[in-house]
Amino acid sequence: MSGDQSIRTSREVQVLRIPSGEQILLPADTPVVITQALGGSFTLLVPAQAGLFRLSGDDADAIGQTAAVRDTASAMEGPVKEEAVWETLKTCYDPEIPVNIVDLGLIYDCKITPAEKGSMVTVKMTLTAPGCGMGPVLAREAEEKITALSGVASASVELVWDPPWSPDRISAAGKEKLGMV
Repeated sequence: MSGDQSIRTSREVQVLRIPSGEQILLPADTPVVITQALGGSFTLLVPAQAGLFRLSGDDADAIGQTAAVRDTASAMEGPVKEEAVWETLKTCYDPEIPVNIVDLGLIYDCKITPAEKGSMVTVKMTLTAPGCGMGPVLAREAEEKITALSGVASASVELVWDPPWSPDRISAAGKEKLGMV
């Protein structure tokens, strides 16, 4: 998505400041520039606020957009498969970096255990920087998307810091996207 055209919000809308995660309300008619539209959410440059903000796909209409999210759950039957969980995690994006959390190397572990009705999915995830306020936002988004998968009774995404993240964890696809190869 090109980040050079300013548009205006059509209504008041809740956004999250990047990287603090602070919620703020943008008034209607606020000029914004869409800098990233990945995984069903949008990263906005708001010149009047001198910063970047994350807009949920649920509020895409406020910027004249629709959020397109891959539906990995519809084709599944029976217990959730680990491959489906990993594919779903690939729809979660860092709002500042156009690479999903799997290819960034932020996912350390994924366990699926049987539950009374379906499966319980537990994911261990880290961040590129421990002080990032977007961590809980990304973890909550991952939990919501995993929980929406057919066969999942519950999901838990735990933020961990050991081992510390490093750029070595970025996949080949992620490095290519970032121009690191």
